[in-house]
Amino acid sequence: MKDRRSYTPIRPSYVAICLLAVTVALSGCSGLSRKPVWEPVGPDVEELAVFDETMQEFMVEHKVPCAALAVTFRGRLVLARGYNWSSITRQPVGPGSLFRIASLSKSITAAAVLRLVEQGRLGLDEAIVDILDMSPPAGQQGDPRLGSVTVRHLLQHLSGWDRDKTFDPMFIDERIARELDVNRPITTAHIIQFMNGRPLQYDPGMTKAYSNYGYCLLGRVIEKRTGVSYADYVTTELLAPLGITRMRLGRSSIEDRAPDEVEYETDSGSAYGRFNVENMDAHGGWIASAVDLARFAAAFDDSNNCPILSAESIETMFALPANIDPNIYKPGDAYYACGWNVRDYGSGRRNTWHTGSLPGTYTFMARWAGGVNCVVLFNKRGPGFAEIDRRLGKAAQAVRNWPSGDLFHVLVPPAGRSNTPPDSPQQHYRSP
Repeated sequence: MKDRRSYTPIRPSYVAICLLAVTVALSGCSGLSRKPVWEPVGPDVEELAVFDETMQEFMVEHKVPCAALAVTFRGRLVLARGYNWSSITRQPVGPGSLFRIASLSKSITAAAVLRLVEQGRLGLDEAIVDILDMSPPAGQQGDPRLGSVTVRHLLQHLSGWDRDKTFDPMFIDERIARELDVNRPITTAHIIQFMNGRPLQYDPGMTKAYSNYGYCLLGRVIEKRTGVSYADYVTTELLAPLGITRMRLGRSSIEDRAPDEVEYETDSGSAYGRFNVENMDAHGGWIASAVDLARFAAAFDDSNNCPILSAESIETMFALPANIDPNIYKPGDAYYACGWNVRDYGSGRRNTWHTGSLPGTYTFMARWAGGVNCVVLFNKRGPGFAEIDRRLGKAAQAVRNWPSGDLFHVLVPPAGRSNTPPDSPQQHYRSP
């Protein structure tokens, strides 16, 4: 392996070159942007060049400035790269740069809940009203069905709230502050109080409807049963045992951006200050590197030797939800389990994955049945970004010889590294 810092960019067509030359001549070279530069950062693995090609093609096509990719094979980290495609001079993104991971946070939260269950401090079928204060605002009536919502329902998006039929309470801070007559910024306690006076859209346990709010409640359940913050419990019980030291909760403003966190870009204004990242902790608030998430995903590859969950808990995490009849389930059909989307092909063969999306962020984490895991993080989102799933899957299928080494043993934080991030992506990890 060698550390290659450049990669031959896709060549523009002859017509494009001529048009550019004419434009330069007419403008006297003034006011033109610098030509985008393609710059991968991190160990170059020749056997896996198809992933570099896939990332370059996708990023150029979608005009993505920065991305990071980590790939594992049978528990070994075989590829870790940062990719840069931009005309803006900036510190290059590397394999350890931090990104908002958006809803990949749900997989983290689900594992934390299952860890708490293993410790005997929580039951999956406990009612939420027996754990949290679910009283409605003064003068309002709560939905009586709220008493039937369980921890398991929240994990599997079966709680009965449907943002597509109403709204997503995690993104209406101004309305909540106005109706509760409180100042902004609001807290998760305000969001819960507001929602306690709203009706459910379905009977709990019957209909799957994706709910950020449900995972917000799970974060509060963890806090209630542990007596520590959600972030502290996750860091101590999940991240530390996996050797993940730099992952943390993100912040809303650009001034509070973590050292070595990427800048987020949108086509419609700033990605900063438009939503309350601090309130999104358990459903979409973490920032992490692709390597961090690869460590997390690979932890479940060998269920008998997982550092954070038992084999039984891992089976629960990926199991068919109760609202789907196992007698009519068709192998390979997709369903949402506990913090992961799943396609179960039988005989222990499963594809499990999650995506994440926020203004300025698109993320994807997959564990494929063939023993390949993949994490990709972008600092931009847009139409067609979900296509990265198929393209990276196709790249994985094209690999004929997987490397024998393990970059987890090479790309490690320098000795004595604390949770304070380094100043540049080149310092993230020692490269070979």
